[in-house]
Amino acid sequence: MDGLVPIDTVAPDAVERLLDRAFGPGRHARTAYRLRAGTAAIASLSFAALEGDTLLGTIQCWPVQFAGDDGRRVPLVMVGPVAVEPERQQGGLGRRLTAAALAAADAQGQSQMLIGDHQYYGRFFGFSAAATALWRVPGPVERDRLLARGPDVPAGAGDIQPRVVAPA
Repeated sequence: MDGLVPIDTVAPDAVERLLDRAFGPGRHARTAYRLRAGTAAIASLSFAALEGDTLLGTIQCWPVQFAGDDGRRVPLVMVGPVAVEPERQQGGLGRRLTAAALAAADAQGQSQMLIGDHQYYGRFFGFSAAATALWRVPGPVERDRLLARGPDVPAGAGDIQPRVVAPA
């Protein structure tokens, strides 16, 4: 593998094809896709892994917010999807992509959230469901898969929703 590059240096259709191979055609119905609908990925936090001209993996991060029932608005970064070519999965590439995105978000002082395996993301990256029990998302989610980490993770009841809507 050659290295990680900003995802906006890769053709968007190549990223979409990789996502299709990694997650299948039903991926757009997932709750995570509903959460980021109408937004654009945060370029400074989204990366692609290349080997020569071959796209092996990607990670995208999205601007969301916690809209608390008490009126609080807390900006968050939604991490994912992390996509790796199926034949290259289990080789650590997804972990490398995730570490790069989280380091960039941490450097900007931004807390992150995601929907994912609590054992994996907790063990390797410090994500927890401790503050997310009363969060609401636009679709079904297993409560122990709604995870967050960072300096300003809000607790309490509220909606996770897009923070910045992409231009039409």
